[in-house]
Amino acid sequence: MVREICKDTLFLARKARRAAPEDLAVAADLLETLEHHREGCVGMAANMIGVNKRIIAFENEGSYMVMFNPEIIRKSGPYDTEEGCLSLTGVRPARRWKSIKVRWENEKFQVRVKTFTGWTAQIIQHEIDHCEGIII
Repeated sequence: MVREICKDTLFLARKARRAAPEDLAVAADLLETLEHHREGCVGMAANMIGVNKRIIAFENEGSYMVMFNPEIIRKSGPYDTEEGCLSLTGVRPARRWKSIKVRWENEKFQVRVKTFTGWTAQIIQHEIDHCEGIII
């Protein structure tokens, strides 16, 4: 189901709770909402649709990927950029990393680890910030 985008900064500033298998429907809604907004959005976190869980979805090399309970375990190559967000007005400065190693759980809640670089790494960092309650 396509959900409304949350713009409540007090809600968005809350640290997300750990996701569990019963949150699979939230991930499905997150994907549908991201697809609906594909013209102006490349990634979303569950709190952007009003659910305070550690779930992100993002564009990755032409398809969408979902991560449950993602965390960055290594990062390198800091740089400064500007980003926008559907939940916020305008563009804001952000510090990002060129390369990140991420640990997450897939839809079967199996642990996965992978290094991401460039644009995909930037998207993931933005969405993980959402999970941490960090508003750019």
